[in-house]
Amino acid sequence: MVRFKSRYLLCEVCVEDRSSLLLLEERAIFHAVKTAVARSHGDYGAALLILSFAVKYVNAHTGIILIRCRKSHYRILWSALPFISCLENRGQKVQCLISCLHVGGTIRTCQKFLVKYSTQQLHRMLPHCKNEAERDEVRRAVLSCSLEKERDVEEEEEVEEDDWEDE
Repeated sequence: MVRFKSRYLLCEVCVEDRSSLLLLEERAIFHAVKTAVARSHGDYGAALLILSFAVKYVNAHTGIILIRCRKSHYRILWSALPFISCLENRGQKVQCLISCLHVGGTIRTCQKFLVKYSTQQLHRMLPHCKNEAERDEVRRAVLSCSLEKERDVEEEEEVEEDDWEDE
């Protein structure tokens, strides 16, 4: 059996009006990316992409999306992302820009990067808070992004690996 290696592109959808992010759906992103690849790379690029292309995760509140494609063809997808200027969903067009934040080999590495990125974004927001209540809310959000939970999971995995080695 052959295992197909994949790449995961962690992207951010940038829009002027944050409320328009609520219109994001996997289907709209899938269609927009597919047409952008077809426009920029032709039928050949579209055929390569469609082999294992999938939108794995969409967060309509933050504008974060996770896209999977084959390892050998991820550059085709990556190069077509800047050509997406709008997403259409339910008859409404949303003007946007999709920027790639991270390219990873697993969903887990993308999640780790996203935690670090979110923490950095929250630290950038802290000086721009207008009152103490906003600052407290941002501080709580930073503390909730801590890697303590992640460290606990890694320690559990190490224990499980040791158990496998003993057998």
